[in-house]
Amino acid sequence: MVNVTEVLSNYDGVARAKHFAAAGVSDFRLKSALARGAVSRVARGVYAAPGADAELISIRSLPAEPACVTAAQFRGLWVLEPPGQPHISVAHSRSYPGFVCHRSAAPPTLLDTVVQSLRCLPDLDGLVVAESAVVLKGLPLAGLRQRLAGRNDARQRRIAAMIVPQSQSIIECMARYWLRRAGFQVESQVNIPGMGHLDLMVDGRLGIETDGAGFHMDRASFEEDRRRWNVTTRLGIPTLVVSYPLLLHRPDEFIAMVRDALNRISAAA
Repeated sequence: MVNVTEVLSNYDGVARAKHFAAAGVSDFRLKSALARGAVSRVARGVYAAPGADAELISIRSLPAEPACVTAAQFRGLWVLEPPGQPHISVAHSRSYPGFVCHRSAAPPTLLDTVVQSLRCLPDLDGLVVAESAVVLKGLPLAGLRQRLAGRNDARQRRIAAMIVPQSQSIIECMARYWLRRAGFQVESQVNIPGMGHLDLMVDGRLGIETDGAGFHMDRASFEEDRRRWNVTTRLGIPTLVVSYPLLLHRPDEFIAMVRDALNRISAAA
């Protein structure tokens, strides 16, 4: 039998009375959970577990649902930076101060979240959300393309065409985006004998590895990153290591570094 805690877990710690009713939780059991402090009533018909996310409480108390980049965050997708205002899904045309409203007849599905992000966000922000939905959650590309078949979705189709299902990280996605925008030929996850897969190869001559210091803090991962770098050096594959802050805040510096490295490789040939 489903209990109050299980229902709250299914809704990220914040559920409505209708969610409990749909799961078969009786009013008596809900009131019992309230009495013992397992759940608290945070708004009319809205209940939260102890320590529930404050932003999600504010959204479901409107009432609304997370949408677009905010939904992407709750789903564990890649997001460049948290939005200045939460994005929400509402079933009407009313707006709420402090929120970015997306009209939707039902809570956004994963596909809805991706489409909203592609339509609402700048190109790179939308791309990282969409690519992570494919990589991390198995979103079918065919279904995404079908949703973007309208004549007003040309920009979104162009962004979706950049998705690489084999991508390994948000940093790799960002680097690939800036490189292709600058006109370079880029291959992803290139197999290197004795090493594994190189994150990116630029113009068939320059390797790009993403710096995992902020994402792989354990010693084994640190040592593996260095082993991989040493293999490319021994094989004569010049490789640049790039970081998230560089790609997020200084992409022009990144592109200039790549151009300089490729020019030096050409001069040494």
